[in-house]
Amino acid sequence: MESTLQGQLKSWRQYLHQRPETGFEEIHTAHYVANILETLGLEVHRGIGGTGLVANLTVGDGKRVIGVRADMDALNIAEQAPGRAHASLNAGKMHACGHDGHMSMVLGAARLLAEQRDFDGTVRFIFQPAEEHGRGAKAMMADGLFDRFPVDAIFGAHNMPGMPAGTFATRAGGIMASEDNFVIHIKGRGTHAARPHMGADPIVIAAQIVLALQTIVSRNLDPSLQAVISCTEFITDGIRNVIPSNVIIKGDTRSYSKEVQALLETRMREVSVGICRTHGAECSFEYTHEFAPTVNSEQFVELAVSAARNVAGDAAVDANVQPMMISEDFGAFLQVVPGNFIFIGNGDAPERGGIPLHNAGYDFNDDILMTGARYFAEIARLALPVGTNRS
Repeated sequence: MESTLQGQLKSWRQYLHQRPETGFEEIHTAHYVANILETLGLEVHRGIGGTGLVANLTVGDGKRVIGVRADMDALNIAEQAPGRAHASLNAGKMHACGHDGHMSMVLGAARLLAEQRDFDGTVRFIFQPAEEHGRGAKAMMADGLFDRFPVDAIFGAHNMPGMPAGTFATRAGGIMASEDNFVIHIKGRGTHAARPHMGADPIVIAAQIVLALQTIVSRNLDPSLQAVISCTEFITDGIRNVIPSNVIIKGDTRSYSKEVQALLETRMREVSVGICRTHGAECSFEYTHEFAPTVNSEQFVELAVSAARNVAGDAAVDANVQPMMISEDFGAFLQVVPGNFIFIGNGDAPERGGIPLHNAGYDFNDDILMTGARYFAEIARLALPVGTNRS
């Protein structure tokens, strides 16, 4: 059966890879996934939070309910993969993060559980839109996800290039950081490049701000805590011989607690406004919260680790991985219900799963599809065991 299922998973995955759709535009993707789930005999609810869907599978009379989540969206990246037979057919879009593989693994778990029916309770398969810009989870919850389809716990996973294929890594507590975005607009006074004394140079001011922001983590934050401030865009309205009037600095911050988020926002605003005032420039500062930190619940980490060990063996599971400063929309779900998020190794060789996420040459490693499907099915068996009266 496993060889037959592996072929089915690969077919699903490569079909989805060829037809990437970005956030809240996953119309064909959702239709394709829903049809598969209905064919498996599941009760499917569409259009949740836009293009999201939930499929329910109930076995026995157990009252416990878990959610298993897959993300559906792709990225606005032009795929660079000469010779790849299943390359994207949608110009300028590709599954550069492996959500095609995540969907296929969860579909595989649905098929295993629908056929074997070796659990007691309800599994809700949640397919979420718009993970990449951190809005899909909130959209589904605003549309009544957990009111209409309550769960006792929720589980998710992400492939990870650089980890050996088919290995697992998770941890109790924070595993991925929040992401906050900022925009700093410096309004100086433009002038001729040969007569800088006649203006208020926003490039020099902005350069001082960029450097000063780096001292916030090193000098204002408790060294035992984690945070990152990254300036990623520097935009001016100047030309070669003109000192501009305006500079815009954009970027993001990463951290693990609301207290640290508040400190970063406050100090960044104070630093930016203060430096501008010193140089006679105006400053506007915007700070928005995009992703919540992903914080695992200890009791469900233990369950996830047990499931991973049952599937891959003790040596293939890291139960206390170092937290990463990347962000995941799954964190929004964990603010409402407990659960666990785990990494699954995509491979550590460039030609077999090791190309980084969000790279134009990335591809999901089909060799781990069966591992992921078996992991999610094992989660259901351990969380909803047969023969146990759990209410």
